Amino acid sequence: MPYQPGTVWQYDVPTSGSTHLPPDAGYGRALTNQGYGFEVAVADLIDNSIDADADKIVVHFLRDAERILTLLIVDNGNGMDEAGLDDAMTVGRRRNYGDEALGMYGTGLKAASLSHASSLTVVSRTKRTRAAGRCLTAEGIEDGFRCDTVDPRYAQDLVDRYDGIIEWHGTVVRWDHVRTFETVTPGQSDQYLSQAIARLETHLGLYLHRFLQRGLQLDIAVWDVSSSANELGEEVDHIAVEALDPFGYKVPGSKGYPRQFTAPVEGIGDMRLTAHIWPAKSKQAGFRQIGALAERQGFYFYRNDRLVQAGGWNGLRNPEGHLVLARVAVDLPAHGNSVLSLDVKKERVTVTPAFTLGVDKAVDSAGNTFHQYLSDAEAAYRDGSRRTEIVRKPVTPPGKGLDPKVKRVIKEELPEKGGEEPITFTWAALPRDRFFELDRESNAVILNKDFREDFNDGRRGGANDAPVTKTLLYLLLEDCFGLGRWERSRQDRVDYWNTILLASAEAHRARRTQTFS
Repeated sequence: MPYQPGTVWQYDVPTSGSTHLPPDAGYGRALTNQGYGFEVAVADLIDNSIDADADKIVVHFLRDAERILTLLIVDNGNGMDEAGLDDAMTVGRRRNYGDEALGMYGTGLKAASLSHASSLTVVSRTKRTRAAGRCLTAEGIEDGFRCDTVDPRYAQDLVDRYDGIIEWHGTVVRWDHVRTFETVTPGQSDQYLSQAIARLETHLGLYLHRFLQRGLQLDIAVWDVSSSANELGEEVDHIAVEALDPFGYKVPGSKGYPRQFTAPVEGIGDMRLTAHIWPAKSKQAGFRQIGALAERQGFYFYRNDRLVQAGGWNGLRNPEGHLVLARVAVDLPAHGNSVLSLDVKKERVTVTPAFTLGVDKAVDSAGNTFHQYLSDAEAAYRDGSRRTEIVRKPVTPPGKGLDPKVKRVIKEELPEKGGEEPITFTWAALPRDRFFELDRESNAVILNKDFREDFNDGRRGGANDAPVTKTLLYLLLEDCFGLGRWERSRQDRVDYWNTILLASAEAHRARRTQTFS
């Protein structure tokens, strides 16, 4: 717009030319400090897999005897050719996203990855092209945004290693020199991985719960590459991520809920709010295991079925203890608007006063107001607080080797003892007259591996195999751990349990042998 001298106010800034200013290499330092949490960063990469139509995704930790080496995310999505890889690895390049895509800004792959790793490698193949790869490092960005081409032989080898996931097409994202991994001291890898995987499982189960409920197969696996069992090493842990539905109660906490409210929001139009009230004192994972209850009340915003905010009132009101049962599901409009905006990390929605004013005016089909809903949620909380609750004896928590679904239900049903190491389950060589042994110093139940195939229908089984057998042993033996003095009567009880269970295992083997003979 040309400059117009003498006017009272210039409504647009006059310009007289333009120039293109490419980003300085120092921008890489800002790119690696976007504030991505570990779980948020991994979820951002999984969004890309879902956008590529993947229905099978594995988050893969690789370790050796001393340290955690690498993180990989493997999917069976459509994959990318060389031009697609160049586009994906170009810093600042935004591709065209469809209306139903989870990606938005075109920065997630690079920003999420380089916030945690000094080296990002992407290897991919499509139905029509061979495996190819690109590698972007912090040093490469400082060197004029240099991106290295992965040796095609290695790219093909990496794809072949995951042929159980990638058949005709798919992608592997690899993080190396992960900064948090490098801070884990030798001997602490197991503890770190246990805690990191638990947090990751909860985050992915919550934010992707609608996809998991529709059949997305999302696993977290740990492999020890120091093992010589096969070319990938040995799988030492494997978890199938289950949906953590923040609205997954069996019976609502107040009659007539959930209810649909309509909020007139200026700049958007009518928005639907699905108001839920949880039952008081619920022990379900979708209520208690997704974070502090005070932080999880409020709005749950979804964008294309992907949860992007889990709780918070966005300025409508302050969190209150009496409202911990109140959760409201809101699907963001498909079209862009100036009222609701999502941050780059896809974990928080910013709203303008137009939204909160609209919520204040929201009503359901019967004319009930949103404020009445909040009153109902408070009443359900107060009514539940007056009920007498049966107190169950705390238990030592279950640990590695027990199926995550079982561990989740145990956590829902039984309180945990504080400060106790989880009880783990492993298979090992034991004398023929023993079905199991206890390692009370390490809080471990050791099962006789001679019977492992019998409890896995002839297969070797994974880290969390034989769930019924292990669960029954957990319930039977839980109170044998965390004790001071070991009484003779308790040892006698363990001995006769062992004798009886050994007889049942041999009977199980005999019946299985007869079936196959």
